[in-house]
Amino acid sequence: MYKTKILKVKQKLIKENKIKKIKDTEAIKTAAEYILNNQLVAFPTETVYGLGANALESEAVNKIFVAKGRPADNPLIVHISNKRQLFKIVKQPISESAHKLIDTFWPGPLTLIFNKRERIPGLTTADLSTVAVRMPSHPVALALIGATELALAAPSANSSGFPSPTQAVHVYNDLNGKIPLIIDGGICNIGVESTVIEIKENKIDILRPGAVTKEMISEVLKDCSTINLVSESEENKPKSPGMKYKHYAPNTPLWIFNKAKLKSLLKDSKINNKNTAIVATTQTAVHLKNKDIKAELIDMGSKDNLAKIAYSLFSILRDLDLREFNLVLIEEVPSKGIGEAIMNRLKKAAIKII
Repeated sequence: MYKTKILKVKQKLIKENKIKKIKDTEAIKTAAEYILNNQLVAFPTETVYGLGANALESEAVNKIFVAKGRPADNPLIVHISNKRQLFKIVKQPISESAHKLIDTFWPGPLTLIFNKRERIPGLTTADLSTVAVRMPSHPVALALIGATELALAAPSANSSGFPSPTQAVHVYNDLNGKIPLIIDGGICNIGVESTVIEIKENKIDILRPGAVTKEMISEVLKDCSTINLVSESEENKPKSPGMKYKHYAPNTPLWIFNKAKLKSLLKDSKINNKNTAIVATTQTAVHLKNKDIKAELIDMGSKDNLAKIAYSLFSILRDLDLREFNLVLIEEVPSKGIGEAIMNRLKKAAIKII
């Protein structure tokens, strides 16, 4: 049992991307010492908060699984801060397509699957011959990785299966007493986990959708024959987090609804009452304000700004859990661009789709 500490990094340093100055802060110096001693540190990335440990030490990596309650057959993503680290942990050659994607999207919310070197322990990769790697763009993440000079295994810093944390307080609520340190770097500016892809000759498999969308990948790899979103049913042994187990789920039962079916739902007093929350797009919320709605109505943002909905999604689900509703209804959004990532997360979190 730990006495979990929270150390803050000033927002001014983060906004100005002062990585060298961030590296000199008490928060990063303390965090680096913990990592070098095979301890866990939660830290912000541009997507969600990660729970970091030395990716090359099984003792350290095992603590991630214990703290999160994560199944050991669920592989971890390894985070790096420069290309030199990549070449130390993956086998050559790296494909031309991979180089193009790295040059375009790193640092950023894209994870690539590579053949791994033997120095990566099996616990980090769920005994796969491949390893998932990304270079985050958040200056706090880059400062911490740079200070340790290690590749860090870092899944989301939450209890396994719960909504991912986008604020330090989310991490604290889930992992207080289970980890020694949280670095508070403010709110993550994307809000859903990275896109994970695997390159197979002239084909791209998207193992988990994210902020780097299918359309963006297609624009970079114009000669690629197919870009395919892989479902968990197609992967017996998943190569990416988020493919096998129930994820992102609040404690409160969650239903996804289509706007066209909402009218009939609201006729049911077991649903339309003060113990239910309806999370709707701005367009639907405006329409409902003049209706006889007894449920709590929450505006999650406009369909015209799906990035904003992604940014606030996990925070909304966590906040609703604290309010102890009996049921949460959340509106589906268009599966285009980052909307594909939003619906991927919601479908894994929901118990019912109406």
